[in-house]
Amino acid sequence: MNATVDSAAHAAAHAFRDYARATPAQRAQLLREIADGIERLGDALVTCVNRETALPAARITGERARTCMQLRLFADLAERDAWIDARLDPADAQRTPPKPQVRSRLRPLGPVAVFAASNFPLAFSVAGGDTAAALAVGCPVIVKAHPAHPDTAALVAEVIHAAVRKYALPPGVFSLVADSSREASVALVRHPAIMAGAFTGSLQGGMALWRAAQQRDEPIPFFAEMGSTNPVFLFPRALAHDAAGIAAGLHASMTLGVGQFCTQPGLIFLVDDAASRTFLDQLAVQVDASAPGAMLSPLICANYRHAVGALTLVPGVRTLARVDVAGHSADADDRLGGAALFATDADTFCAQRDLCEEVFGPASLAVLCKSPDDFARCAAKLPGQLTASIWSGGEPLGDDSDLLWTLEQKVGRIVFDGFPTGVEVGTAMMHGGPFPATTDSRFTSVGTRAIQRFVRPVAWQTPGNS
Repeated sequence: MNATVDSAAHAAAHAFRDYARATPAQRAQLLREIADGIERLGDALVTCVNRETALPAARITGERARTCMQLRLFADLAERDAWIDARLDPADAQRTPPKPQVRSRLRPLGPVAVFAASNFPLAFSVAGGDTAAALAVGCPVIVKAHPAHPDTAALVAEVIHAAVRKYALPPGVFSLVADSSREASVALVRHPAIMAGAFTGSLQGGMALWRAAQQRDEPIPFFAEMGSTNPVFLFPRALAHDAAGIAAGLHASMTLGVGQFCTQPGLIFLVDDAASRTFLDQLAVQVDASAPGAMLSPLICANYRHAVGALTLVPGVRTLARVDVAGHSADADDRLGGAALFATDADTFCAQRDLCEEVFGPASLAVLCKSPDDFARCAAKLPGQLTASIWSGGEPLGDDSDLLWTLEQKVGRIVFDGFPTGVEVGTAMMHGGPFPATTDSRFTSVGTRAIQRFVRPVAWQTPGNS
């Protein structure tokens, strides 16, 4: 057993009873103090994140604002006890047999293991949405830091420790595990004190931890958000209305953050006609004009370059645009990722399952279909997705639409006349989807419903005449 993991897990188990029974106001003030503390870090946090991830300052400050907003949103939820889903079936002593009274509400599961993401060093990391959701409902949290930004993790962890101390809560309410080994990750999931897990990352990593969670003597829920290609369906009437605007928006979405978003639009479906070919020519020009960007780590960049190179070798796939990183900053050569755009036809796409796989970076594959009716056939070949986008030109699809029905079975969020990047944090958001987008399509990792991963209903029954 990993000693660091064991110590943190035992501390979390020891803290669980007291923290679960903390008042809603106490949990809310903890979350708000964490948000305040992150803001007080000021430029030191921005500098640290930039040094470790190469993310620009504007992106970091925006992500910091999102992180603090999430913490305060969950603080409000905790303070109002708005998550407990209290229910009452009244007793009826006159019924034969007498009907008992049954009350129920949601209760916290226990200590939660959170695995920080590589691509969001703040919002999906130490004090991110998983941590905020778990703390809001009374679950102690152990965060496994991501090796791509360990100093950032340590900075934010100290803010949380300080908030826990300020309000005299048990120290085990929060712990950080900095060990980057696979063994530490598996040990954390397998520890008998851990009652749930949350992960954002690769399919390979998520499934390894999910399997570890299911192979325990006492299996636990483990929510992993993994791969998604986020298909975009462009109807002819949409391109006829604003092809140039859609091309500009799509280019911005596919290259945002050097394509390192789980909602990056990696597949584009169009009808094979003159208007679509002109549209792709416009998009290719913009892709070719894109400057390469520094990716989060050399490993992520190497994986991206390998995936793009593999696409160029697939029979029936054409390269429309590909940015060459040669000649740019030598210091960042092992992290530079260049945008790429490929094209194929619907028959090739449907025959090659590998073309459905996520390429984590600024690359997209356009699929040219015989007609809009072909969209549903292609959609049926897709594995589970976080999102799908439909550009219909403002005309709503009917309830009997084959495409809409198929996508409702395949994705967590359907975007109309918009792009998938940019996930709002609120009460209605669904950031999840069928496998392999996540390990459980019933839950979201963004928004207030994210707490449902870390709670379960408990009922209390009393006799009808009591």
